[in-house]
Amino acid sequence: MDQPSRRDVLRGALAAGAALTLGGGVTACGARGDAPRTAGGDQWRQYQGTTLNFISENTAPTAAIAADIRPFTDLTGIDVRIVTLELTALVQRVALDLASGRAQYQVIYADPYQVLAPYQRGLVDLRTLQADPNLPDLPGGVEDFIPAQLDAAGRFVDAGPVYALPYDAPTMIWQYRRDLFDKYRGRMAADLGFDPAPGGDRTWEEYFRMAEWFNKNATSDVRYGTGHQARQHDSLMNDFSNVLWSYGGTYFDNGKEVGRLGARDPGPCRLDADAAIAGAAFYQRLLGIADPASKTWDWDGVGAAFRAGRLAMCPNWHEFAASNEQVLPGKVGYAALPKGPAGTANMYGGTGVAISANTLPNERGAAWLFLVWATSPQTQLANLKSKAGGGTPTRTSVYELPEVRAAEQRPSQMPNMLTAAAVRQAWQADRIGLRPKIPMWNECNTAIFTQLSRMLTGGASPEEAMRSIKSRVDQIVARGWVA
Repeated sequence: MDQPSRRDVLRGALAAGAALTLGGGVTACGARGDAPRTAGGDQWRQYQGTTLNFISENTAPTAAIAADIRPFTDLTGIDVRIVTLELTALVQRVALDLASGRAQYQVIYADPYQVLAPYQRGLVDLRTLQADPNLPDLPGGVEDFIPAQLDAAGRFVDAGPVYALPYDAPTMIWQYRRDLFDKYRGRMAADLGFDPAPGGDRTWEEYFRMAEWFNKNATSDVRYGTGHQARQHDSLMNDFSNVLWSYGGTYFDNGKEVGRLGARDPGPCRLDADAAIAGAAFYQRLLGIADPASKTWDWDGVGAAFRAGRLAMCPNWHEFAASNEQVLPGKVGYAALPKGPAGTANMYGGTGVAISANTLPNERGAAWLFLVWATSPQTQLANLKSKAGGGTPTRTSVYELPEVRAAEQRPSQMPNMLTAAAVRQAWQADRIGLRPKIPMWNECNTAIFTQLSRMLTGGASPEEAMRSIKSRVDQIVARGWVA
């Protein structure tokens, strides 16, 4: 008898309750005993010959999928053309496409803040496709996605509809030179009066003192104790927000709810509160001892400086681990960010994949097949292993696989999993940092990082910067809400 084809294996794995076991009693689709749908015929071949256009930011999972899209095409007969753009250009292209009434891009990388919140009405409620008996089921259901990520990346205001499936999950964590901490730990502890082991129990004040210690005592090994993504850019808002939240500051009232589900009218900005001003004052002081080039870096810049051996530590997105381990194998450690007076916060930057509501019926069904496949556990596992991409899973079941658990220790064939302990802490409800998910966020964000940059270059005090941001954001929100 002939061996089953790769397509047959994939089809079986994607059926709910499929028996392709990846280990630990968890099936490839993450389902546990679900009965497969039976609608007659081959659900995976019903749209063969269709062409889909997928527009995405150039992210790790998209790079991995683009490098090996053939399994999906073999399974479905659907051709997928992937267009990758910088996020701002993507948002502009998506806005024009949604306004046109006809989908040039059927599948959309739907950033929660710049696509989902402002254009939610132009996206398909995916529950309608999940409920269609003529379409393949979503393996494991939406319950297999990490709950905070499903809300943040997939929903808007109403907890019912799902407009996007969690696709990537970059999260800011503490990255540090483990070899240098091992070398200097005893001296640092004696000089500083506390154990300098990085982790969520360290405070931002202790982080400051550790960075200052490296500046003064380890110049033969590293130039600066800390570096930051503090150029006048979205990266500055992300870097600052970790400190803001840890000091008890918030952009709006009910900040966690506005971040998790979102709001059309979030109310007045609260950056003029004492806690927000205190957080800004500390951030200004921290940047005062950081690598001066921090004010020119986004996340790529600080990541490159860290890998070049210029920095002892930095906050950055956890998916930089793959690059870190290529350049500094075994020399980097990962931990949750420090805490402030109000706790700890780790900025989440994940995004979902969505379907344009302008799609034609056959395109919509084909797009659903792609979403099911692209977010399936077996595809997420393949992305983890990919040399072209990386990414990290958004499904609980993938983290339960023995080979994935094993990859949390060195030597690791999936280096992003070295951050697993840190991001698990970061994704806890009381630690995840979620920026406001509001339709007018993009303009608010620009006001925030513009004034923060002014503060860091000496053009405004922390209090002046926070009050200026509040005034501008209130104007933007009021105008956007009236509109």
